[in-house]
Amino acid sequence: MNPSQARAFEDAPWAFDRYEAVRERTPPARYPVAPQHAENLGAVADHFDVFVLDAYGVLNVGEEAIPGVADRIADLRARGKRIFVLTNGATFDAEQALAKYHRMGFSFDARDVVASRDAATTALARFPPSFNWGVMAPEVSRLDKLPVTTTRLTASHVRSDGYDTVDGILLVGSRNWTERHQQTLVASLIDNPRPVIVANPDLVAPLEGMLSREPGYFAHDIADRTGIDVEFHGKPFPSVFEAIVARVDSGWGTGARIAMVGDTLHTDILGGAAAGWGTVLVSGFGLFRGRNVMTYIEKSGIVPDFVVPKP
Repeated sequence: MNPSQARAFEDAPWAFDRYEAVRERTPPARYPVAPQHAENLGAVADHFDVFVLDAYGVLNVGEEAIPGVADRIADLRARGKRIFVLTNGATFDAEQALAKYHRMGFSFDARDVVASRDAATTALARFPPSFNWGVMAPEVSRLDKLPVTTTRLTASHVRSDGYDTVDGILLVGSRNWTERHQQTLVASLIDNPRPVIVANPDLVAPLEGMLSREPGYFAHDIADRTGIDVEFHGKPFPSVFEAIVARVDSGWGTGARIAMVGDTLHTDILGGAAAGWGTVLVSGFGLFRGRNVMTYIEKSGIVPDFVVPKP
């Protein structure tokens, strides 16, 4: 099955069901009884001091900025709000991600962007310097920027080409990762269990007319089939939220009212609620575009504080 075939049949209901199936691995959280509805982020600005924005479905769809978002961010800043971007996109390093946002017309600097790849990279420091990490990543991922020894597994399906010889597995980006790659990796890990660290817990990402399978999808498959306690970094898991809090506290002091703004219940809203933040679901551009989002809120019990159709 090639990548385009793998994602042709997957849609929001399929993704929702898969997220529900692996929910036992996600953090516990508390939610309001029901969401409030508002026109946009400007209408909820008085409730929060800090807005933490997901990228896909909030800032952009594909390579195009969502119309009006740059102006909305400028308005929030003019009202004294602090803005961050928190992204599970780990294929690109921080420098590449920031350059992408600049091409889209967003005026972020390096301190404004926290990526799951950064949190996963920090986690690698716990392991011996001699560790060689087998990495799921496309060629554009600039593995030479990681402070560890790496072997890019995507280049081959053969177990002797790194799968059996590396000391740990790092899942960064799943572009060009096929079912044959996955079978090879799972077989190797069954025979020789090793640490598995995930730099992008997303199961899927919205593309034009379809969903891509992301590293989180393959990570949960590994956990299900091998019994390995996979380590996740990125929404909804704590390390990236802690990184944001550290930046907020250093600039504002403790006690700032923070809102996680995203398009996905099981990553953005669950993760923000688990961190004790407010949450805002953007329903008009990402995973739930064109669907009745209340159906999914009621079925999952993952309830945002606010639902807005657009940022």
